[in-house]
Amino acid sequence: MSDRKSLKTMSEGQGERVYRLVKQAIFDFRMLPGDRFSENDIAGRYGASRTPVRQALYALAQEGYLEVQPRSGWRVCPIDFHHLEALYDLRVVLELETVNRLCQRPEQVMPLPLRQLCQFWIEAPPLADGREVAHYDEQFHMTLVAMVGNPEMARIHRELTEKIRIVRRMDFTQPPRVSATYAEHAAILEAIIARRGEQACRLLREHIARSQQEVRQITLHALHQARQEKR
Repeated sequence: MSDRKSLKTMSEGQGERVYRLVKQAIFDFRMLPGDRFSENDIAGRYGASRTPVRQALYALAQEGYLEVQPRSGWRVCPIDFHHLEALYDLRVVLELETVNRLCQRPEQVMPLPLRQLCQFWIEAPPLADGREVAHYDEQFHMTLVAMVGNPEMARIHRELTEKIRIVRRMDFTQPPRVSATYAEHAAILEAIIARRGEQACRLLREHIARSQQEVRQITLHALHQARQEKR
């Protein structure tokens, strides 16, 4: 379930705030996979009442970040790399189809979204903040899919993006990976513009595979460090 749909189930104000704070704590590994806690713990930590806390936690459970434990409170879900690999496989299928379709379009004038991507990834100076780059990386891929004009493809791809975000953002904690992302995105865009479909698909597949391999290693290392610091 998307963030927007989840937030519709909770009251305005406190619930949304707690939802975002807990989710960020999970993303930052301040709440580690397997950690157990109660609604009272969260209410005390974030200065919120029980009802919005419960709504926020159930919204996060629906998205797969938490699970409720009967008679023992809540637990942060373990990171299931096998499930994430399946999501990455589906992402590759969608994005390869996207690139194929974009390379086959007859337009002679470059569409505005593609021009804007070129301006950011090729022409503008690169950003130094990895968190900012992570956001724009998601936008890069979602913009390409949206350009196909199939709303169901875009919806499914958007939901996949949200589900893999917990590990994918780790790819931008290392400066060499940020530089590589700029170079790889530029090469993909240039191949799409030249309508070199086979090359664009190869570059895209390699780009996603490299990122997937890196985020697994970086995430496992970050988890190990976070557990060491908690001891």
